[in-house]
Amino acid sequence: AGAKDDTFNVLDLAEYTKNRPWWRKIFAPNSGSSAEKYNVATQLVIGGVTGWCTGFIFQKVGKLAATAVGGGFFLLQVANHTGYIKVDWNLVQRDMNKAKQQLKFHSSGNKMPPEVKSRVDEVIIFLKKNVILTGGFAGGFLLGMAS
Repeated sequence: AGAKDDTFNVLDLAEYTKNRPWWRKIFAPNSGSSAEKYNVATQLVIGGVTGWCTGFIFQKVGKLAATAVGGGFFLLQVANHTGYIKVDWNLVQRDMNKAKQQLKFHSSGNKMPPEVKSRVDEVIIFLKKNVILTGGFAGGFLLGMAS
């Protein structure tokens, strides 16, 4: 009878993964638009709850960071005025001017590196595909920041 032909197709995974968005590599092969999987109410609830949690945590961490920075600045000022430390303000001013010049130099080009541009494009595509989930997240985030 017929001999079975043992031929195989070779799949180059390196080339296959280059053409796939990063979120599909992380989550699953079918993790495209959430509109394909969930109805509008579910997307709004998921986006709203995750946004609220993120906003609430962001608010708490922000307050903690502001307190730490403000307290550290206050302690440095007290230590400076009591003589524990001496600040060379001329050196600080010189370093600030150098930093300003570097910022002006880097911002004058207005060109994003290609890898950053590709990531931004992927995020924009993801947001467009999941506009309801994104809207729910944004609303929940603002509510979390306000609470």
